[in-house]
Amino acid sequence: MARSKRAAKSAPNPYSTLPPKAFWRTGVAEAGLWGLTGLWASKWKLPSDARFATFGSCFAQHISRALVARGLTWFNAEPAPRRSDRDQAARYNYNVFSARTANIYTAAQLLALVRLASGQDAADGPELWPEDGRFRDSLRPAIEPQGFISRDEALLSRAAMLRAFRRCITDAEVFIFTLGLTEGWENRKTGQCYPVCPGTVAGRFDPEAHVFRNYAYPDIRAALDQAFGLMWGLNPDLRILLTVSPVPLTATASGGHVLTATTYSKSTLRAVAGDLAAADARVDYFPSYEIISGAPARSGFFEPNMRSVAPAGVDFVMQHFFAGLDVSAPALRQADATDEREARIAAEMEAEELVCEEMVLERFNAS
Repeated sequence: MARSKRAAKSAPNPYSTLPPKAFWRTGVAEAGLWGLTGLWASKWKLPSDARFATFGSCFAQHISRALVARGLTWFNAEPAPRRSDRDQAARYNYNVFSARTANIYTAAQLLALVRLASGQDAADGPELWPEDGRFRDSLRPAIEPQGFISRDEALLSRAAMLRAFRRCITDAEVFIFTLGLTEGWENRKTGQCYPVCPGTVAGRFDPEAHVFRNYAYPDIRAALDQAFGLMWGLNPDLRILLTVSPVPLTATASGGHVLTATTYSKSTLRAVAGDLAAADARVDYFPSYEIISGAPARSGFFEPNMRSVAPAGVDFVMQHFFAGLDVSAPALRQADATDEREARIAAEMEAEELVCEEMVLERFNAS
């Protein structure tokens, strides 16, 4: 019996040649948080001047700032007007994402924007909300602090955003998208999805028109498959890097506890992102969610509110990101004045606070 146990232990099998990172004891428990290695290695060898476009939920803003800080090319397709100072640009939501989309929390939102930018849907189709003589864009209700002065101004601004968003698809090498939420709201009559519930940031809630959606895996997968297909139709060489925000939900309309709702949301998004990355060489996944929320961190990277990620946590995520990123291929283009200006504008993001419309939901906490 002893001989057969020894023979079984020494016999070749798929686990006998795995590296230390494949086992919890050596990969995690003995390594410890600060000894974690090999969490991610990019699928791609990118050119040294690769343009990175960044979109998604609030956590995506950390990635753009880190790219700028390390001298890589964050693609700012919709910079603030030339005479704007940093405070003005921040107040009007410039230099937050690669185009002035505001936060894109759900896969449904991404698909809607891609359809608009690619010409599949009419740019003037999504609602404009009148408010005190001004107008809010239902696609990004907080983008103008006081709203737009007219419908025409709102539609012109939306058209400029969609042109810039399209450029981020056609002209960037990497499109980084941070998935944030499964919960969202739609218009049951038109099918339009919203970034936040109407009546919270702006607009008016209509129980006859507005319906809550908690998008399940098939919904999210289908929306991303469609969005990516349209994006590759515009740029077959575009690489898409997915992440999942580790930031918990501010509030849930699911009827459940916000803790279990958060777990469902993040788990579903993580599963979709992983499967998409496994299915296509043009899609990759970076584990920012696991780094912050995984067992080794022991929730130590969250601020006292147990929701916001502390700067040390952001830095730790970015260390692993750049450890796995490969930008060793030759440059594609020579730097010009436009690139230098965009880099200078982007550098001003360093001291800005994150822009996160979802956090307004806390105002409605009666407790």
